[in-house]
Amino acid sequence: MKPVDCLKDPQLAVHHEVVQTDLLRKIVIFKDLSQKSLSIIEKRIQTLELKKGDQIISEAEVAKGVYFVHSGAVKLTKQDGDGNEIIVCVRQQGDVFAEACLFTRRKEYYPAAATMLQDGKILFLDKLEIERDLYNYPELSMQMISYMSDALREMTSQLRDVALLDVYAKTVKTLERLGNKFNNGLNRWDIEIPLTIQEFATVVGTTRESVSRVFSKLKKDGIIDMKSRKIIIRDWCTLCTLLHREY
Repeated sequence: MKPVDCLKDPQLAVHHEVVQTDLLRKIVIFKDLSQKSLSIIEKRIQTLELKKGDQIISEAEVAKGVYFVHSGAVKLTKQDGDGNEIIVCVRQQGDVFAEACLFTRRKEYYPAAATMLQDGKILFLDKLEIERDLYNYPELSMQMISYMSDALREMTSQLRDVALLDVYAKTVKTLERLGNKFNNGLNRWDIEIPLTIQEFATVVGTTRESVSRVFSKLKKDGIIDMKSRKIIIRDWCTLCTLLHREY
């Protein structure tokens, strides 16, 4: 799929007007900033209204800036040597992506492609502008460092699970991790993860057939269901106890 140039295409809803403070507070690295720091961000940030399936950036694209998920969900993907898509991670409301392009000394390309999993609103900050702000506003720098540290720990944990756990365990752990992202701590039932079984398998790092066998068992037990290209966690509490029972 050809990436959509959200920042140049006049047909897309790109708003350059000042973004309201309550909107920025939904983003993790902005939520605790002082009003002084927020007022700087408000004047520079751009808002992109995007649909499910819109590709925001590609690996072949020179990095222009950093993106923040205000609503909806985004999958970050890379391609293997055979051209197969591998989902590296999923970004949800409040998350940041493409931050790895900051403070590089050379022309930098985005480390992964980003595609909308759901309709939503994405915020964008120009790379040079946010680098300047990170230099000038220590509290913003600390928030970004804290976020990137948390993201690195999450990625390390994910890689550990893929390397060390069996298919059943890492499938359940991935369901739990993604359930937490899409649940936001509000529901115990019918948590929707907008991934197909094939997409989920690439996150887990195994085959579709292996995941399908685990899913069949979980579905039989009434813990999950699959419909309309979504995985639905029917019983969150039971899911969270599964590994304690098995191991």
